[in-house]
Amino acid sequence: MSLQNVMGRYEIAAQEDRSAPRTRLSIPAQLRQSGGRPFQTVVNDLSLSGFSATAVSRLHVGTVCWLTLPGLEAQQAEVIWWEDSMCGCAFAQLLSPIVHDNILTRYRGDGVYKG
Repeated sequence: MSLQNVMGRYEIAAQEDRSAPRTRLSIPAQLRQSGGRPFQTVVNDLSLSGFSATAVSRLHVGTVCWLTLPGLEAQQAEVIWWEDSMCGCAFAQLLSPIVHDNILTRYRGDGVYKG
């Protein structure tokens, strides 16, 4: 399935209702936009379908990017919004519920890793 088809479904679901519960947390991570260099970020909330994170430089809606959380492979996403140094992104593929639960188990709200 193409990213555009996924994003169309995501946008419809997001307008009707949040497609997955969001959990507020603080995880140091790396974000890289297509063709760019990775930069340090902090993920502020996470769901099966996406995340919000800090992004000091403007990220344009529709930009393809990759989020790398500690201990995980980079996850492809698309920027849905950017405002006041924060961006919201939708994953190209939903996170596995097992991966999502493991991330929530490992991190608490202060970004402390519980290995």
